[in-house]
Amino acid sequence: MARGVERPADAPPAVPAPRANPDLIGHEGAEAELRRLVDAGRLPHAILLSGPRGVGKATLAFRLARFLLANGDLPSVPAGEGGLAINPDSGVFRRVSAGGHADLLTVERAYDPRRRRLRGEIVVDDTREITSFFRLTAAEGGWRIVIIDGAEEMNRNAANALLKVLEDPPRHALLLVISHGPGRLLPTIRSRCRLLVLTPLTSTVVEQLLQRHRPTLAQSEIEALAALSDGSIGRALELADADGLTLYRSMLEILSQTQPIDVVRLHAFADQLARADAEDAYRISGELLLRLLARLAARSVGRGSNGQEFVAGEDDAIRCLAVRAGAAHWAALRENIQNVFASTDDLNLDRKQAILGAFFAIEELAR
Repeated sequence: MARGVERPADAPPAVPAPRANPDLIGHEGAEAELRRLVDAGRLPHAILLSGPRGVGKATLAFRLARFLLANGDLPSVPAGEGGLAINPDSGVFRRVSAGGHADLLTVERAYDPRRRRLRGEIVVDDTREITSFFRLTAAEGGWRIVIIDGAEEMNRNAANALLKVLEDPPRHALLLVISHGPGRLLPTIRSRCRLLVLTPLTSTVVEQLLQRHRPTLAQSEIEALAALSDGSIGRALELADADGLTLYRSMLEILSQTQPIDVVRLHAFADQLARADAEDAYRISGELLLRLLARLAARSVGRGSNGQEFVAGEDDAIRCLAVRAGAAHWAALRENIQNVFASTDDLNLDRKQAILGAFFAIEELAR
């Protein structure tokens, strides 16, 4: 949901934001490792939580932050019991959930009211705030904790400001760096953090979470969404809410024509995604198209050819397209289209033209 926008009455039930989510499913090993470090008094001053988007990195970061803010140096829960969970009715949990705990600072992309969307990057003023925050005495006499969500979105100046903090960390302060693409971080930042990798969730876990949060979905839809999510419950929920299965079917139908692309149908599809109120559908469609291109590259070298389909007709469409170009060509096209979508967002260019260009480029390569 966009910030400051009230959820419609007929919207799907909300999923707790990471700062308010009392549950962590599928990452018991990572949680146990963090608890072990806390109990041993060996918690590093900076931890890099990496892994795919939407698998629970931020949920784990806030879970650790709440535990430390609630318990200080002497955990009230005996070692090895209870992981990092605290009572959701506690004052610490409620203050963290509301974004009002004085000893916790969250840094992420800010909202741009002019463009009515999140800014494309974390800027230097955001990370400079960390230095000022860490200079303060803890309001409750314990930890001072900073969570950077989406650290790969820092621009160069912001990254350099963060590096200065990491070079001289204050006592009793913890920096939790969340990154979906740690390879995009400065090597000097990565080297100063303890790395903890969260792996994709199993399909079974994603299906269970979809059943909990989107109970009106049919079982066939749940299975398809879980398969398309690549182990990310966040992505599965986004697909469900944006009617991603319908979007994916439309894309396959446009690309699977034996004749040249139906231009009228493609323009109608692009018009649908380019509307101002179709932000989520546009982004989801771009991700699905990039995923399809990755499958085409794999299929062209004989991988992923087990006939598995996430939607009806998918395997036939992929098989027919994959043989028309080599893996290197499909991979290069995927990279080019990904760059076009990124530039379109960064420069606020015409989304419809980006969509049309992507489909025509696929058609050209498949001739």
